[in-house]
Amino acid sequence: MARLDRPLTSYYLIGGVGALLTTLGLIMVLSSSMIDSLDATGSSFAQFRSQLLAAAIGLPLLLLASHLPVRVLRGLGAPIMAVSMLLLTLTIFQGESYNTGATRWLELGGITVQPSEPAKLAFALWGASVLARREELGQLREWRQLLMPLLPGGALLVLLVLLGSDLGTSCVLLTIFLALLWVVGAPRGLFIGMIGLVVALVGVMVAVAPYRLVRMTSFLNPELDPTDTGFQGLHGLYALGTGGLFGVGIGASREKWGFLPHPESDFIFAIIGEELGLIGTLLVVGLFGLLGYAGLRVALRAGDTFVRLAAVALTVWIVVQAFVNIGTVIGVIPITGIPLPLVSAGGSALIPTMVAVGVLMSLAKSEPAARTALAARSPSRVQRALGWLGLQDHDTGRGPRGTSTKANARPQQTRRNRPK
Repeated sequence: MARLDRPLTSYYLIGGVGALLTTLGLIMVLSSSMIDSLDATGSSFAQFRSQLLAAAIGLPLLLLASHLPVRVLRGLGAPIMAVSMLLLTLTIFQGESYNTGATRWLELGGITVQPSEPAKLAFALWGASVLARREELGQLREWRQLLMPLLPGGALLVLLVLLGSDLGTSCVLLTIFLALLWVVGAPRGLFIGMIGLVVALVGVMVAVAPYRLVRMTSFLNPELDPTDTGFQGLHGLYALGTGGLFGVGIGASREKWGFLPHPESDFIFAIIGEELGLIGTLLVVGLFGLLGYAGLRVALRAGDTFVRLAAVALTVWIVVQAFVNIGTVIGVIPITGIPLPLVSAGGSALIPTMVAVGVLMSLAKSEPAARTALAARSPSRVQRALGWLGLQDHDTGRGPRGTSTKANARPQQTRRNRPK
């Protein structure tokens, strides 16, 4: 337990868990997508190559985000939010639909992206920045100040996502909204009212779309329609049951041979359970639990309002989405169609989530003790590059060539100049 009190514990936990989940995801995407990729493209590695390319793009972005100072992260929220809304608007008019018929994808220069995925990162950073600024100005005394402009901005974002028939992402965005209100200290009545509003909104969204109502009811007893509405849920359970304690081995899944729909994305946890067994699934659950612990540890130790809000928002996004995905696979939550963070196939989901992990690592270094520990080290190449660009790493307090800045340099007190 003494090791957990070290200043850089959260930093290394977040980075380590992120690396393990991403590596596991690459392995499982390769294993679970080989059959479908071979059938669709003639190559067993088509889906894996796309995922590997996304990870190669996300890794430098993660490292860059992990070195950005808090002031830069605060400034990124509004631009990313604006870009996400623009892309979501374009998706409504020019989007593509695949498999389910939902219009969630946008073709940009021959590349297919899902704008609702980076919207989660945008809303978390923008919402934390807005509330932090309000608190600094002493404008969080009334409920109107708490909700403006957070509620209109979040509502517009959710509306744009819903127009693409993406209920799962909408629920994640609403969860981020509630988490921000909770951390900022919203009055109990206001918080309960917002929960009621969210529940009512979800109820309306389910009622207006018949297929959503079928999903809400079929998961309770998938055996009633095993060839249609209950097919995916049942085969997910078959995969988990087949795996037993230790699994059938990596690559030896039977369900991925055309039985389980979307084994590389929405139901990759089922393939993990089949090939790695109960031990593998518990490992994944434990890793997400560890990430949640590290993220909340950053928030509890933070002295800056933005750091506290952003750490909770990003942690809630990743962990809640993970357990919703796992819940759909094990049959305790209706199928929502959201991926398992860092593990499921899909570059549009993987890259923003890797950036979020990098942001959490940067926030973890905002603790005074962590800054002191990092200041004793030689600056990395990323820190030197940020120094040359004028984005000095807030954690090290060093200039572009590793020399201490004037703000951090302290004169040595000798016997002659020591104050009497």
